[in-house]
Amino acid sequence: MLNSLVGIIASSGGVAAPLTVDYLVVAGGGGGGGGFGAGGGAGGLRCTVTATGGGGSLESALSLATSTNYTVTVGAGGSGGIYNSTNSTNGSNSVFSTITSTGGGSGASNTGNSPLGGQNGGSGGGGAGSGTAARYAKGLGTANQGYDGGTGNNSPQYGAGGGGGAGAAGANGATYGGVGGNGVATSITGSSVTYAGGGGGGSNNAGDPTAAGGSGGGGASGNTGVNGTANLGGGGGGTTGENIPATVGGAGGSGVVILRFPSSYTITIGAGLVGSTSTSGSNKITTITAGTGNVSWA
Repeated sequence: MLNSLVGIIASSGGVAAPLTVDYLVVAGGGGGGGGFGAGGGAGGLRCTVTATGGGGSLESALSLATSTNYTVTVGAGGSGGIYNSTNSTNGSNSVFSTITSTGGGSGASNTGNSPLGGQNGGSGGGGAGSGTAARYAKGLGTANQGYDGGTGNNSPQYGAGGGGGAGAAGANGATYGGVGGNGVATSITGSSVTYAGGGGGGSNNAGDPTAAGGSGGGGASGNTGVNGTANLGGGGGGTTGENIPATVGGAGGSGVVILRFPSSYTITIGAGLVGSTSTSGSNKITTITAGTGNVSWA
């Protein structure tokens, strides 16, 4: 019991700092839509350092015990939609112990008679720029994780909405596709890195300057949307172009779990997880980039 409360005894004879773990947990981003396709929403972002998602207050670090397994899952990005064929999909959740970040909502696709608009998620997916009225609807973000996507608009050029980001909502579509919402910068690794930007929405405007993705989110680009960046949790970009069956939205970027804890402790990264640990000052920083498994400390 004492070990779980005050930590291990250091080799010097002193008492180590308590096992208090700061974290960044970013879920996988949603896929972008195909055919006047919308940007995918970024994966939900929860963090105890610098800033967290959705404009919320910083999360609280976890006080953990040694010799105890804690679950970690790194969420995959969602798949992009295909024009008149397949809807895009949401990103997958990322987990550390009791902390779950929600996968990003998918951007709407112009897919046959599908009524799907942008989907809810950590950040919401954007609405499509064409099709039924229901497809123009934006997806909603999750409180303290991310923001809403932008709505689609079929007039004048089928502009689809941008996906929401952890730091800002996606822009509405109009003459051009909406820009993806920006992500959130955190310095948990010792350097400032921005995670979880939304994907850009496409349109049917031949002069459309590629709708940018926000902070690791994919932009809209011709017949193939740009993928979100791996391990940043960005949403996939939508597609531009009219009646082109091959248009495919970008895939969402995979998430990440980053843990910061006193350097007097040693972490074990269990089977099924891909990760590495470095030392920065008085802390160790473990970055887990893929998989599902357990971590423990000694």
